[in-house]
Amino acid sequence: MHFLIVAGDPSGDLYGSMLARALKAMDPRARFSAVGGKFLREEAAGGGRFLHDLASLGITGFFEPLRNLALFLDIDRRIRDLLQEDRPDAVICIDFYGFNRHVLKAARAAGVTTCYFISPQVWATRPGRVRALKKLVDRMIVIFPFEEALYREAGVPVTWVGHPLLDILPAARNGGGEEPSAGLRIGLLPGSRLSEIRRHLPVFLGSLRRILRDYPRCEIRLFASAQIPNPSYDEFLLPWRASGGPAIEIVRESDYRERSRLDIALTSSGTATLENALLGIPMVVIYKLFWPTYAIARAMIRVPYITMANLLCGKRLVPELVQAQADARSVAREALLILEDPRRLAGLRKELSALRGMLGGPGALRRAAEAVLETVGSKRSAP
Repeated sequence: MHFLIVAGDPSGDLYGSMLARALKAMDPRARFSAVGGKFLREEAAGGGRFLHDLASLGITGFFEPLRNLALFLDIDRRIRDLLQEDRPDAVICIDFYGFNRHVLKAARAAGVTTCYFISPQVWATRPGRVRALKKLVDRMIVIFPFEEALYREAGVPVTWVGHPLLDILPAARNGGGEEPSAGLRIGLLPGSRLSEIRRHLPVFLGSLRRILRDYPRCEIRLFASAQIPNPSYDEFLLPWRASGGPAIEIVRESDYRERSRLDIALTSSGTATLENALLGIPMVVIYKLFWPTYAIARAMIRVPYITMANLLCGKRLVPELVQAQADARSVAREALLILEDPRRLAGLRKELSALRGMLGGPGALRRAAEAVLETVGSKRSAP
């Protein structure tokens, strides 16, 4: 079988490649064409076409897509050519709604089966997208339990498979680890896009200076995106090093070994916050946007929190600081409030680890692949 997978960001690229491997386990001769990043490029090397590396560009918000309109039009043309010249058995879109809705329309017009793996956050903003998706998808394959009810009530064919992170994350560390006074392990996760790194990393470095006054013995790890080269991080780390700050090690890993050892993380909102939560890592979450983008997003958001751990448990489990609130002093204050209270630190680890039980068990990718194949089979057998 031939599948076209379309992802527009690093996490979608990773999950798309994992889904491709699950499909290949069920159909060893399957081949994949893709729009995505380095992971999906590898999957497409086995007989499909890799149309463009969109994931590494980090295009987000309301204005960046407009500045890249010519690029999106070119990718759209390549996809339409593929649908005619090398018709896939199914198109699988992953999040990235703004572009993927056009992909779905093109696939629909070509009579190709359409699946959407990892729903756009219609529950957070713009619920009207559910009605649009009802007309465009043969199957929504969702990863959060509350999404299943949302789509089912709207009459959209839907399957909840659980979260793919449970297939790759190690177990959460038991207990609270070493006492901070014995040597604090701090992780910095400024984001997977260059624009996020530019906005968030200086804030984290400023907060570190304040934290180090109380905890001078620290191991600091900067968890780097696979899409961003080290020189992009060095731009911000050179002044830190010149001022005599302690060493910050840049870490690139796929097994979460170093991450799971952290005592606390300073992280931008996104997939990393759920990874941290499932690993039982206390954190302070921030997010800063280009201010016109923030103004539009703020008017549209319908949920009380931006962090998935807080949304899942229905309370402010971990601190989150957005836009003007996300300054170095505030981040340091929230981190110190956690570190200076051993009972809160241990309780937070326990509550975060318990979120695993809300997201289904391991096997999400296998279940997602089964849902794709079942949908393709149903379409073929339909009169």
